[in-house]
Amino acid sequence: MQNFEKIRFYNDAEVQAALAEYVKHPMIKALLTYTFPEKEFEEIEEIVLSCRSIRDFQTKVIYHSVEKVLEKTSEGLEDRGFDKLEPGESYFYISNHRDIILDTSLINYTLCNHDLVMTASAIGDNLVQKPFLMALSRLNRNFLVLRGQSPREMLKSSMNLSEYIRQLLLEEKRSVWMAQREGRTKDGNDFTQQGVLKMLAMAKGDLDVLDYFEKLKIVPVAISYEFDPTDMLKMPEVLAKRMKEEYKKSANEDFNSIMQGALGQKGRISLSAGKVLSKEKIQEIREQDLSINEQLKALGTLIDQAIYRNFKLWPANYIAYDLVNNETRFADHYSEKEKRQFERRISRRVDVKNSLALNSYLLMYANPVINKMSLHEEQV
Repeated sequence: MQNFEKIRFYNDAEVQAALAEYVKHPMIKALLTYTFPEKEFEEIEEIVLSCRSIRDFQTKVIYHSVEKVLEKTSEGLEDRGFDKLEPGESYFYISNHRDIILDTSLINYTLCNHDLVMTASAIGDNLVQKPFLMALSRLNRNFLVLRGQSPREMLKSSMNLSEYIRQLLLEEKRSVWMAQREGRTKDGNDFTQQGVLKMLAMAKGDLDVLDYFEKLKIVPVAISYEFDPTDMLKMPEVLAKRMKEEYKKSANEDFNSIMQGALGQKGRISLSAGKVLSKEKIQEIREQDLSINEQLKALGTLIDQAIYRNFKLWPANYIAYDLVNNETRFADHYSEKEKRQFERRISRRVDVKNSLALNSYLLMYANPVINKMSLHEEQV
């Protein structure tokens, strides 16, 4: 493990010391009292300090934190497809990415409910600059993706990250979660970055690249929030991108997104696991006699299609599609009341007289419909 010292999460022997150091940190304390509002802090502290492993901490504390977030900020979580996976098996979960912390937390909550191996999860080191966030992420089995490096450093750290993921999946039999792209999707248009797959392929060794990906047992996962609590926070970056302007994050932007993502209202939430990418589908790519880059592109398309197919569309998505296209194509998927409520949401979040801002906001919700339509399947 020496090679992975900079990026690894805690091992179980380090858990108690870390918990003892941070249990009274004001932000950790706030999380704990939010999780267990009916308990005195001395009682909460006893629960926390009884954790002797990451699994203990996840099941005794974090599971209940997620449960409380769902109870207070959502109308419930539904999951599909996880019952088709095998307990005890390690899988590589790759999903669309909308929320910094919640996406992976909800996946692990669901895996725990189905008695499946919980994941080690990738997180950008830029998101855990505060020591208490770094400790919390390492306690929650997050490993680091190093950002802001020179091209030479990036190549070296990508190889290291790739080897670490391989070790977790194939040697330690630990499931892994990673987003399909670097950073969250801001405009609702989910797609797999080829660079992510290229990084994963670096540890293939002597294996053919497609044989290696088959070995990883990739499970595409679609995460769908009825309402994105951070939609308004994403708008400045979306607008800058559309106007081809450089966008610079403010000092606390990521932290504010973490807090708003956790505490903001989300409506209904759906998590849908697709089937493990099959040998047959991978064989179809192999038979096309493509270059390695083209093979990775085809693999990315397979993942995207699985995510689009399993993505749960809500009334807001259909309303946004009809509004942005000035039509009533999907009017049977929502009521007049739901449309009025969504229009009120829009008016509270954007200047409706600014056509670019209005169009950008609507596309956040409409793009999943457009992507699902791209499959040319009957049910949208």
